[in-house]
Amino acid sequence: MLGDAHVKLNEGVLTMKHRIAAALIAGAVALSAPAVTSAHFILQKPASWIEEDRLGDPQKLGPCGGTSANPGMPTGVVTEVPGGELLRIKVKETIYHPGHFRVALAVLDRSELPADPEDVTKDGPNGKPWSVSGKVDPNPKPPVLMDGVFDHHKRLPGQEFDTYVKIPNINCDHCSLQIIQFMEEHPINPDGRFTYHHCADLKITANPRLPIDAGWPGQAKSKVRKKAKAKT
Repeated sequence: MLGDAHVKLNEGVLTMKHRIAAALIAGAVALSAPAVTSAHFILQKPASWIEEDRLGDPQKLGPCGGTSANPGMPTGVVTEVPGGELLRIKVKETIYHPGHFRVALAVLDRSELPADPEDVTKDGPNGKPWSVSGKVDPNPKPPVLMDGVFDHHKRLPGQEFDTYVKIPNINCDHCSLQIIQFMEEHPINPDGRFTYHHCADLKITANPRLPIDAGWPGQAKSKVRKKAKAKT
């Protein structure tokens, strides 16, 4: 009986040692793997077209936020902007991730917005794509207004970014201003891949003292009609 008890005790000690060793190995693997966090940001100015929570969600799905499961609740807010003027862009990064932002404008339809930045990837810890960088156009053209802005690679909790963008001198009753963040060192998302999205609805009224920016959708014909009326 005593011998059997001794054997069982030894087996119990060995089992415990094996469990501790397995836990230590699992912990070491976890520490060696890159930390996975999803960057989030709030669009503070201009007002977002959908309601945002304290992290800025829902924001994964392009072109203007939401997710496949939650398209978001529209606010109905439309920001009026004079054409040819500067508009303030302010965002707050609620969860840090290195990367950059881009600003674009759709005039007639959101389908005019460009695709998310072309990405360079590597194999992640699970064999799935892991972002390295996103393409930036140093000379952006419509519909992109700014590219590569707020480029950052340092963790600062609750970091806010603030700048101004030149709005084209156009007329539109319901434009969509898109602000996106491309995330580096990030695993792929089912919605949005490596990009998070926000939009603001704008009403832009052209300054009559300035020439119309005819390169934007719907503006060239408007300019021709105005000239024709002036001749009559």
